[in-house]
Amino acid sequence: MAMHKHGATRAGIGFGVALAIAISWTANKSILWAILHGVLSWFYVIYYAIRYQ
Repeated sequence: MAMHKHGATRAGIGFGVALAIAISWTANKSILWAILHGVLSWFYVIYYAIRYQ
């Protein structure tokens, strides 16, 4: 059971990174910004959702 929860956490983190990179690329068209926002992942996604609601 613990392995299942761990996999779900990784999937959530991976999805957050992919989502942040996609949003960043669409907004900025810059690979450097996309990398930075990928590192920030869910923080950037939440910021973007609040800022550009």
